[in-house]
Amino acid sequence: MNQSARRPRSEDRATDGPAPDGRAERGRQSRVKIAEAVLSLLDEGESTFPAERVAERAGVSRRLVFHHFADMSELVETAITRRLEQLIEQIRPLPTAGPRDTRVAALTEQRARILEWITPAQLTLMRLETPGGRVAEVTREVLDLARARLAEIFAEELERLPAARRAEVLYGLDAVTTWGAWYHWRSSGLSAEAAASTMETAVHALLATTDRPGTGS
Repeated sequence: MNQSARRPRSEDRATDGPAPDGRAERGRQSRVKIAEAVLSLLDEGESTFPAERVAERAGVSRRLVFHHFADMSELVETAITRRLEQLIEQIRPLPTAGPRDTRVAALTEQRARILEWITPAQLTLMRLETPGGRVAEVTREVLDLARARLAEIFAEELERLPAARRAEVLYGLDAVTTWGAWYHWRSSGLSAEAAASTMETAVHALLATTDRPGTGS
């Protein structure tokens, strides 16, 4: 992904215009601090975010929370957006050449770690009645980036297939390495280690179909 083309983060757009006296920057920093307070509570297992608790965690007044955010829904959306943007930064490049076992292992290790980490934010996002446009935008960016990385990592295998079949296998790989599958496995009782092993098995099974490019095309 072209990093220079990425849209500014939500906290970077908190204020407009020059601020010779530094008030805009202080306001931006306060928004970030408050959003990070929500994320720290989220990481501790909290599922609700009373304004008083958020203010205490951020080290600010309740009044300042509502100075920067119209309501708690806006604050939670901002925090979730920030967490999704942090997720993008964790999708590091992985090997695109070499033994398939090595590439699959690297992929599943990274995806399992990220998906387990993002689960509290995803569950909170599911509870939002009408997520804002920026949440949807960043979610799409995450999904598109994840799928593009799969195409790079397994280009050797995918290029053996005709176009239609290649798309099917790519979207299959996408389905078993994104949060929906991870949450299904974890909520079905699998440990994180067992869920990662299941993901690895599913990826190998899909890639095995590329060894017989003439079948199913």
